Amino acid sequence: MTQFHATDNRYENMKYNRCGNSGLRLPAITLGLWHNFGDNAFQDNAREMILGAFDLGITHFDLANNYGPPPGSAESNFGHILKSDLAAYRNEIIISTKAGYRMWDGPYGCGGSRKYLISSLDESLKRMGLDYVDIFYSHMYDPETPLEETMGALDAIIRKGKATYVGISSYSARKTREASEILRGLGMPCLIHQPSYSMLNRWIEPDLTSTLVDEGIGCIAFSPLAQGLLTDRYLNGVPEGSRATNKQSAFRDFFLKEDVLERVRGLNDIAIRRGQSLAQMALAWCFQNPSMTSLLIGASRLSQLEENVRFVENTEFAQDELADIDQYAVESGINLWAASSDAG
Repeated sequence: MTQFHATDNRYENMKYNRCGNSGLRLPAITLGLWHNFGDNAFQDNAREMILGAFDLGITHFDLANNYGPPPGSAESNFGHILKSDLAAYRNEIIISTKAGYRMWDGPYGCGGSRKYLISSLDESLKRMGLDYVDIFYSHMYDPETPLEETMGALDAIIRKGKATYVGISSYSARKTREASEILRGLGMPCLIHQPSYSMLNRWIEPDLTSTLVDEGIGCIAFSPLAQGLLTDRYLNGVPEGSRATNKQSAFRDFFLKEDVLERVRGLNDIAIRRGQSLAQMALAWCFQNPSMTSLLIGASRLSQLEENVRFVENTEFAQDELADIDQYAVESGINLWAASSDAG
């Protein structure tokens, strides 16, 4: 295997944004390893995407304990690539992982308890061959665990040197504010929130957005391309073999609606007028949100990343363009990835 040497100009074309009130800057695009990096993936392709992403200036790699399949394999595979190719660049890389959803059997394999979060991170560090991660998230709000316990676990993780920053994912505005207040009281501010967000999924507006701005918390949106719906893949209908045709998919009924696909075609027409692909416009649009720091996208091949990172070349919108986008997008918004239920 050829020894990897990162390109010298890797930072020239990527934009880096300050994360909330912290001193940390994150790339406008983060590579997520939710799909296509488990043991069912072609490892040469996974390596090409990770190393290619770094050459594009993507310094942030986002994982979770249960990414695979099987759960844990994405972390293990990333750890192998990190050791073989990126070890010399560790100080130039932001690695994040999470715990919250079920990872193992029994009463201690999911949730927000101190037992689960600390145990899970220990296992994640072993799989990746790391002493610490840069960001560790509470992946979901757990209504059965006191928020003080969950945030206390995040605080303990930092004090033990196992993470540099902590964040939360898919918390409602109210629970985000409560979590932030607890962490601030412990002397460990919440760095970042990871919610779903796209032109078709705007649940963070306006309450969560204003909370993040008020609290000085950064935002990294997952599914900004709506699981691929905001790309050119569905412009002519739903292709065979796509995720949307899977009867087990949670998004199947939404994807297959002709009125939604018609709206996507309308959005594509706007993108064409802007000289962008639909995906590039969808990513650029997300940065109209004042809390946005980075966008978390997946990929199945390096060429997708190479196309999508070019959105930074055109991030300005005229008011009439934003109005036209709203005409097609707002009414089609279906909250498929909303905050975990927290009774308010």
